[in-house]
Order: sequence, then structure tokens, then C-alpha cells
Amino acid sequence: MSFLLLCATLALLLAIGVPIAFALGLATLCTMLLSVDPVPALTTMAQRMAGGINSFALLAIPLFILSGNLMARGGIARRLVNFARALVGALPGGLALVNVVACTLFGAISGSAIAATSAVGGVMIDEMRREGYGRAFGTALTAAASTTGMLIPPSNILIVYAVASGGVSVAALFLGGYVPGVLLALALMGVCLLYTRRAGLRGGPRSSAAEVAHASFSALPSLMLIVLVIGGIVGGAFTATEAGAIAVIYAFVLAVLVYREVAPGEIAGILLKSAETTAVVMLLIATSTCLSWILAYENIPQLISETLLGFSDNPLLILLMINLVLLLVGAFMDMTPAVLVFTPIFLPVATALGMSPLHFGIMLVMNLCIGLCSPPVGSLLFVSSAIGGTRIGEIVRPLLPMYLAMFLALIVVTYVPETALWLPRLFGLAD
Repeated sequence: MSFLLLCATLALLLAIGVPIAFALGLATLCTMLLSVDPVPALTTMAQRMAGGINSFALLAIPLFILSGNLMARGGIARRLVNFARALVGALPGGLALVNVVACTLFGAISGSAIAATSAVGGVMIDEMRREGYGRAFGTALTAAASTTGMLIPPSNILIVYAVASGGVSVAALFLGGYVPGVLLALALMGVCLLYTRRAGLRGGPRSSAAEVAHASFSALPSLMLIVLVIGGIVGGAFTATEAGAIAVIYAFVLAVLVYREVAPGEIAGILLKSAETTAVVMLLIATSTCLSWILAYENIPQLISETLLGFSDNPLLILLMINLVLLLVGAFMDMTPAVLVFTPIFLPVATALGMSPLHFGIMLVMNLCIGLCSPPVGSLLFVSSAIGGTRIGEIVRPLLPMYLAMFLALIVVTYVPETALWLPRLFGLAD
């Protein structure tokens, strides 16, 4: 009964437009007041909210948010687009491939899918339209391709999962996201090749060796952030949290002193925007932690685990069911609360099937990445449609083959554990 009350209250609050962080907190509070005595319930909720964000690992999130905002304003997108054009622009459907590569690289550097959509979309959508690509296709592709950066580190959502799972290594998750992220990008590039072949679109002029060298040299300082952060973490030079601080310093030097795209007077605004984003994320984490606690208190994860395992003894079928549920969740819920709420529910099921928590985390995040560009709530749809000057309904049709490609990539990652475990094992971070 408590679980039904929780679901009903949460659905009602979301339906009437209550922000998700407050909806999670209020739904949890109502359930706790009925499940626990009122005074202990209030005290417990306050303690759980404070404890939920009292984690050293979470300190990396505001640092990576700040470094991402600095990079987003630092002229990185244009340099990455030029770099991608030099690499793949001459191939059939070159501009579409350039869009995917640029979104993937920018998302990985900034750690934000929305920033990738805004920055790369502002450059590529109109250019693709002028070259004969449909505006709806360019807009849809930008939204879909921007999700890849959430898997390729540094990624805040992987840090959130590391905390929610109670012990998965952030470094292992960072390494585990590379192959699935690249696989997702390759799947979208396959869709681009089919689209451009059917539309009869050709690639651009082949870049000379000098042009490739110039584009690579211009983009290299930005790309070095990934090498610096991941190399330092894997090499044991610093922790993920310390890597966040180093990323801020590097992004500041690059954006303000090297590229000179950010004026000193803009720093205060970037800090304020970063603080606002951090506050939203931390409130989501705090209230989601309370929700996870009441679920555990009511033994909901165990009940769901027993139900799923009792439904079938076929792990392939159960994992498919989990994927379908997570895809549906991703279409209606933001990534951070979804990770915090559904990790304690489905992780016990996955481990009971012999799946490693690391592999499950990558699968979970990949599902939610698809949700970022899925109606009705997918945030990237609203951002890309605003930049592209289209209605959301217009970009759903060109998104359909992209959904299929992303789902096929998800199935590969789900049923081939080495896609997520190979790199961590190579560096001795996974069994």
C-alpha cells in the first residue's frame, strides 16, 4: 500500500507541474508520515537528505559543471566542428557525420548533453539545411548525437551512479563508458549514411594535409582535457574529485587565456549559472536519496526482484524487460533522479542474474541517454527544436530510425558485457 501511495502521489504532483525535486520530496514525505510515526519521519527525512549529499565523490559534480560551462562558452564548438569536418567531412553525407562527431566530442568535453546540443546545433543545423539536409533531420540528429557525451567521460551522471550503487569505482565507470559511447555514435553515423544515400547527398571537398593539421592543432587543447582527466584518474595521479578541480583550472586557462573567448567580466555569470545547476542537481540527489530509503524500508527492491525472477528464469528476457522499463522511465524522468530511484530497484535483480554492477550502470545510463531525446519530456528535444526553429512533432519522424539504431546499440551493450568491461579490465579496474 505504501508503494502505491508513493507512486500515486508522485504521479499526481508531476501531473500538476510540481518540479521533480519537490515532487520526489513531497511524495516521499507523505509516504513516510503514514509508514513511520510523524516526528521520527520528519527527522529521518532531514537526516537522509543531508546524508544523501554528504559524499566526497559528489564534490566532483559542481567542479565538472563549472568546467563544462567554461568550455561551452570558450569557442570550443567551432573548433571541434572544424576538426570533425577535416576528419569525416569528405565522406558521403559528410555534414551529418560531422554533426555526430562534433556532438560526441563536445559532450565528452563539457559533460553536458544540453550544452552539446546548444553549441553544436547553433553551428550545424543551419549549415546542414543550406546543404540540402532537411531542417527536421538536422535538428533530430543533433539531439540524438548529443546523448553520446553522457557515456564518454567525464560524465556527471556516472558519478551519480557510483554513489547510488554504493561502491562502483568512478574510474572504472569512466573507462566503461567509452566503448558504448562510441558504439552509440557509430550507430547514428550508420543512420546518417543511409539517409544521405537515399537523399543523394554527397560529401564535402577533401581536406588537405595542411587543413587537417591546422584543425587538429586548433582542437587539440580542448581534446587534451579528456586525456588529462581520464589519464590522471586511471594513472592514480588524482581522484575523480581532484580531477574536477584540475578540469576547472584547465578550462579557465584555455577559455580565458589561450582562446580568449571568455572575457573576465563573464566569469561571475558563469559561476552563478554553475551554482544554480549544482543546486538543482544536489536537491534532486537529496530528495531521491529519501525516496530510495523509503523504498528500501518497505522492501520494494526485494519484492520487485523476486517478482521478476519468479516471472522467468531466462536472464535474456528479464534484462530485456528491465531495458524496456528504463526506456519508458527515461522518456518521463530526468537522468539524475532516475538513476537514484531505479538503481536500488533493478541493481539487485541484475546482480542476481550474474551481471556486474559496473556493466549494469553503463546499461542504465545508456537507456536514460535515449530518454533524453524521447518525447514527451526529453529535454534535448526542446533545446534542439528551439535552436532549429522546428516543432517537436516535426522531428519525431526522422528520430524513429535513430531510436532503432540506438536501441540496437543498447542491446549489444546489454548482452555483450565486454563492451562495458573490456577497458576497465585492461587497466585492472574490474574483475
